[in-house]
Amino acid sequence: MTLFDDATAVLSGWEPTSEAAAVARKRTVELLGAGPVAMTRAHRPGHVTASTLIVDERRRVLLCLHGRLGLWMQVGGHCEPGDATLAAAALREATEESGIDGLRLDPVPIDVDVHAVRCAPADGQPAGESWHYDVRFVAVCPAGAVERISDESADLAWFTADALPSPLASGVVQQLAPAFARVPQM
Repeated sequence: MTLFDDATAVLSGWEPTSEAAAVARKRTVELLGAGPVAMTRAHRPGHVTASTLIVDERRRVLLCLHGRLGLWMQVGGHCEPGDATLAAAALREATEESGIDGLRLDPVPIDVDVHAVRCAPADGQPAGESWHYDVRFVAVCPAGAVERISDESADLAWFTADALPSPLASGVVQQLAPAFARVPQM
């Protein structure tokens, strides 16, 4: 099974966690009609990405201050050729951007969000307008783990749901309820 096949299967069978996620899932399934190129930055109209909301045993979330966007958000990003599944892409990105090994990722998405971005294609062309069709997962951080800021982030910090930072990327809040609902099962 390819990454494209996995994305198609996951999103076709996924039960959305909100009305907004249902609309985004429908749009993402339609995007996948373009074929495997929709998984890559080469598809300028938009491409599938994978991100992870990391939570700890104290019900805090780890957010990064995105270095280029200046917004607090979950960790994640582009799928890479070596990613076998969307969940694998999300876990790889979460590990790279948080510096935390041993994250336990739930392979069932908690959210899907579609948003405009300025994105550079992988072929070195200049950045241009595009869309991220972001499939979002939740992962539990191992007790005692220490996060490390990656080159992509200006900061990385833990927050409770009632004390989120500003400026916050749109779509972060809609992930909280489905993430916290899933965590006890992990």
